[in-house]
Amino acid sequence: MVTATRIQRDGYEAPTPTSVIGIEEIAAKAPANLADFVNELPSMAPNNTPRANVGFVSAGLVGINALNLRSLGASRTLVLLDGQRVGPSTLTGLVDVNQFPQALVKRVDVVTGGASAGWGSDAVAGVVNFLLDKDFTGLKGQVQGGTTTYGDGRNYNLSLAGGTGFADGRGHILVSAEHAYNKGISGVPRDWYDGSKLMFNPAYTPTNGQPQLLVSPNTGFATATPGGIITSGPLRGTYFGPGGVPAQFNYGPVISAPFMQGGDWEYADFARSGDLDPRLSRQNLFIRSSYDVTDNVQVFVQGSYSRAKSFQRTLNQFNFANITIQPDNAFIPASIADQVTAPFTLGTFNQDMGPIPALSRRSSWRGVAGASGNFEAFGSDWDWDVYGQKSVNHAYTAADISITANYRAAIDAVRNANGAIVCRSTLSNPGNGCVPYNIFGTGVVSEAALDYVLGTSWGRTKLKEDVFAGTLRGRPFSSWAGPVSVAGGLEHRREAVSGSNDPLSSTRSFFAGNYSASFGSYNVTEGFLETVVPLAADQPWARSLDFNGAVRATHYSTSGYVTTWKLGLTYSPVDDISFRTTRSRDIRAANLAELFQASQTSTTSFNDPFRNNASTTAFQVTRGNLSLDPEVADSLGVGVILRPRFLPGFTASADYYDIDIKDAISTVNAATVVNQCFQGNGAFCSQIDRDVAGVISSVLVQPVNLAKQIARGIDFEAGYRQPFLDGDLAIRLMATRYLKNYSDDGITPPTDTVGTNGTNGTLKNSLPRWRYQASLGWSRDPVSVLFTARGFSSGVYNTSYIQCTSGCPASTTANMTINDNHLPGAIYFDTSITISLSDQVDGFLSVDNVLNKDPAQMAYGPGVGTAPLSVNPVLYDVLGRSFRMGFRFKM
Repeated sequence: MVTATRIQRDGYEAPTPTSVIGIEEIAAKAPANLADFVNELPSMAPNNTPRANVGFVSAGLVGINALNLRSLGASRTLVLLDGQRVGPSTLTGLVDVNQFPQALVKRVDVVTGGASAGWGSDAVAGVVNFLLDKDFTGLKGQVQGGTTTYGDGRNYNLSLAGGTGFADGRGHILVSAEHAYNKGISGVPRDWYDGSKLMFNPAYTPTNGQPQLLVSPNTGFATATPGGIITSGPLRGTYFGPGGVPAQFNYGPVISAPFMQGGDWEYADFARSGDLDPRLSRQNLFIRSSYDVTDNVQVFVQGSYSRAKSFQRTLNQFNFANITIQPDNAFIPASIADQVTAPFTLGTFNQDMGPIPALSRRSSWRGVAGASGNFEAFGSDWDWDVYGQKSVNHAYTAADISITANYRAAIDAVRNANGAIVCRSTLSNPGNGCVPYNIFGTGVVSEAALDYVLGTSWGRTKLKEDVFAGTLRGRPFSSWAGPVSVAGGLEHRREAVSGSNDPLSSTRSFFAGNYSASFGSYNVTEGFLETVVPLAADQPWARSLDFNGAVRATHYSTSGYVTTWKLGLTYSPVDDISFRTTRSRDIRAANLAELFQASQTSTTSFNDPFRNNASTTAFQVTRGNLSLDPEVADSLGVGVILRPRFLPGFTASADYYDIDIKDAISTVNAATVVNQCFQGNGAFCSQIDRDVAGVISSVLVQPVNLAKQIARGIDFEAGYRQPFLDGDLAIRLMATRYLKNYSDDGITPPTDTVGTNGTNGTLKNSLPRWRYQASLGWSRDPVSVLFTARGFSSGVYNTSYIQCTSGCPASTTANMTINDNHLPGAIYFDTSITISLSDQVDGFLSVDNVLNKDPAQMAYGPGVGTAPLSVNPVLYDVLGRSFRMGFRFKM
């Protein structure tokens, strides 16, 4: 059975293109994680991996390994396990591939086309189906370990799987267990980092021809240092080093708050304080048992449990010149105390607090019971299957962060009547427990002060999914060209979320985190019908011509009824060439987060145009919207497949896709809300809260049905297998040329992100014009070798930027001018070798990024929301050369 269709039919090829990854390819590559291997496919955008989410505290995605086809968002890619839905791992609907029994995966089908009519909602971009070897008999296992060329990032993987029959072969049982660990990489122990930042040009005016944005290497912060820096008054530029000793800061030649190029930039930069790679430990257990009740009926039960724990150190708490110090503060060093006669502002990275540690624990229980069988009716054979699934996912996310009120009270320290240093608030409220906190310098804060200032922001989420489904397949009659195949079925699904959080998070009392508990549920009832009708066979003008059609009726308790459909044709004039085309209507309904999220907050930094683009740190508050309608996507696919008889073993295909999404569900970020208000769109101004000084404190954002999103591109795939040098040669090439990824939300100017190697405002928008992967494998017992090249084309920071160094037009919000908008492409070479040590044991060695190619520097800014590491980990390899070696056995 091929995932592109529900029809089971020998020799039939569905019109929807499918890339297949077999167990041999997986074994040859020996990936540390199966999701890592799948995410290297050119049709994937690997922006929901553990490394891509480094630095994010409030999103709760630490450790997640999800899949995202076409860069349309992981929520638009349907992930299946043996053709069955898998419960979401996050409130946003992401499915964590870490929970799958990877030792039993025999094949991965990647359907790169709309498949909602066949498989249901969320399959707008396509389907990724992990198929298990349910008939495996014997015992197999693997021991694998790895590290980088720098001796860090150590990891290992242990797996064991077994299968056996019972009851004279009528029954079969499978058991699989896996334990994997990745130590992660603390800090950024690499010499490629150059401190690149993207800053506003302080010399820019709309008429002087200079660019508004500057890509600047060797750039740190002008308004914060590890132990604090005075940013106003006569002592401006006085910073406090180890032990609180004052010194004069060396400002660089270019200053544009909060950034500064040159001078003491390395000292005033905290990008290296976060982790390059998070620590991740995961375990899973899978059990399946099947039994042939009769020759025509089989029943099965299966259960799985998985858990994962991840940890990372993210950004420091940054206070960019937003702390006011009173002149009587008791911790002001004596050497400058006499010079302080008025309040001044101070900025700090709060080095004594250290980087914010973020912890995530996830567990998943999944149980499935079902039956399958076959029978004869209407003169033909029919087969059927039914199953019920229940999954429960628990997620706990926590971060040790400062409590804002405690921090503000503790740094406002004075001397009491006895000369002792106390909090100012303690003078009027002696029993408040406040412990004074020395904000001047590093290595000066007491443990008691840290205990008072720091707290744990935590949130627990429970996600439940119940599914009941049944499918019937058969060939009720024949046309003039052959038997007509049909498949139909029913499915009912219920999704629910509940949770809890600490009391302080409910009132946004922490610097970051502030996790919230969401509650809600919805249900979906669906029915589908699919058919394959042969229209011609063995004709002079057609070796074969088949029609494939599907329709699905869906009713959501939240948004009502919707119909999806698919029409497709496959045509082979001769055996050497085939053409395929599909036209489909696909949908995605709002997920639990988009519907029910209860004011999730994250700390972000942006430039406030109301205050001359002043750097502003505020809460972005995201709230669900019960009024959302389903997205509707019209998809077109046209392709050709070549199998020339004059070149046995060679196949090639090219497929064009066009996905047009109407009423796309999306959320504009805080910076967009502020800019829209500044430009006169009054509807957004009510979403902005400011403090008494006029500084933005929070911005409310909500998902809405936007106007349109369009994705277009061409997928290429070619393969060649032939005997060579007394062995077997296998060559495979896969590439995707992205033509358009266009968004028009009816609010901001339309943007096409194709060609973006930067973040374009978010990692989710990184999309080079080309992504490719080529592999060359050769095997001759007892040796197999594999060489792989993977990469992407050069691009820009942001497709809306205008590059210029002089004579620039006036910069606008829609099209800002920049001095350097270029980011290079990259190609990485990997290799692996497998040696059969015996009939049952293989040894293997894999090396990724053989040439140890450094990532390109990507200037970060102009806002600061997460650790500003000047690289894009979604596209570029940030670890360097990595080694994995181990043994696998099968008996």
